[in-house]
Amino acid sequence: MKFAKDITVAQLKSKLEIITGGSAGTMKVELYKGDSYVTSLTNNDAKLGFYINCDGLRLHVVDSFVSFGFDNEKVEKFELSKDQYEQKTNSVRNFLKQNKLGKYNEEEMKQMEEKRREQAAEMQKRADLCIQGSRCQVTVPGNPTRRGTIMYNGELEGKTGIFIGVKYDEPLGKNNGSVNGKVYFVCPPNYGGFVSPLSVEVGDFPPEDFNLDDEL
Repeated sequence: MKFAKDITVAQLKSKLEIITGGSAGTMKVELYKGDSYVTSLTNNDAKLGFYINCDGLRLHVVDSFVSFGFDNEKVEKFELSKDQYEQKTNSVRNFLKQNKLGKYNEEEMKQMEEKRREQAAEMQKRADLCIQGSRCQVTVPGNPTRRGTIMYNGELEGKTGIFIGVKYDEPLGKNNGSVNGKVYFVCPPNYGGFVSPLSVEVGDFPPEDFNLDDEL
């Protein structure tokens, strides 16, 4: 967030009051550059530009005006039973029901469930094609298309879903066939990778020849 340099410190504190929940009358504003303390904005009538002479500075607000105590009083927790909450007409649940939103929209929920089933079926179909030892081509958004050999097909510890482990022809991967210390297959560093079955195309993909002998 940026503040104009021509506002006063008092005006700045009023703006910070809304953001921080503190009190403009009691807060102390400190100026930092990175983790280094620069100064405190003590003069409420001074312009902000008087203290700030470069960009990238950080404001730190200190305020201790909020101090509530109940002297160990026991405050009874207010709770509603499920039946009482169901009967309320101004609840979030009632609003969702009345407007058929979220889980209360049966048609939308059916469509979402159908889409999930279709995605799961397609994922499994593609995974079934990824037989260990098969040649493949991997296409992941934001990365170059890579060729390699399928080395693993299954789950990864701590992850959800099926992953295909690929040993790439070139060092365009992210690991050596291991994830978080667990070995799934073995290959040189940066030659291994694990991707979704949807990113893998199995077929006749021989290693690419990058012979540059004839290049001028």
